Amino acid sequence: MAWQTTAGRGVRRDAMAGLGRFKSDAPGPGGEAVPSLGYALFATRWLQAPLYFGLVAAQAVYVYEFFGELWSLIHGVLTGHSDENTVMLTVLKLVDVVMIANLLIMVIVGGYETFVSRIGLQGHKDQPEWLSHVNSNVLKVKLAMAIVGISSIHLLQMFVNIHHTPQRELIWGTVIHMAFILSACILAYMAGPMEAKSLAAEHSGPPGPPGPPRRIPSPERSGEPPGPVAPR
Repeated sequence: MAWQTTAGRGVRRDAMAGLGRFKSDAPGPGGEAVPSLGYALFATRWLQAPLYFGLVAAQAVYVYEFFGELWSLIHGVLTGHSDENTVMLTVLKLVDVVMIANLLIMVIVGGYETFVSRIGLQGHKDQPEWLSHVNSNVLKVKLAMAIVGISSIHLLQMFVNIHHTPQRELIWGTVIHMAFILSACILAYMAGPMEAKSLAAEHSGPPGPPGPPRRIPSPERSGEPPGPVAPR
């Protein structure tokens, strides 16, 4: 029996040593060791950082496109080759580029803040208002609203140039725009209760530790005269 007990202790010791290989030395929130495999999977979120820098490069391309359209508008107006309809279409193109750039900013900043790492702009004078309460639900709703705005600009371009736009394109543009609006309304309806629950959880906060029991002072310690003693 002694050798069986010793063997059992050796097996348990080897098993605990094997489990220790899968744990890192970094303490978790409660002081316990964090599994290295889960920590490695959590660290893979940094693989998304180059994607956001790629969107920054795409935004630079849109800046170049914006100034190209602006120069064409100024040149056409100064030379007299642009009529009112052409000016309106060019301005709508500029608004479209700006709205797409705003969409890129929301995806870059909000996505990085939500899925990669905290930026730490609390208290900064240039912090966007929407970034203070951004999460995945708010980000999806804002992106849907931005897409609806971009779709409305494209649809307005079709109606401004209605004489040169086929009827089939007008019908499909209207249908797609209504589909975008319906999708945005569904996302906003679904995100409402989730946002209310998250705000309620933030305001309530975790319950604090129970305080010490309250002691009722006796008349002798409080300095008050003792009450009358009831006769037996």
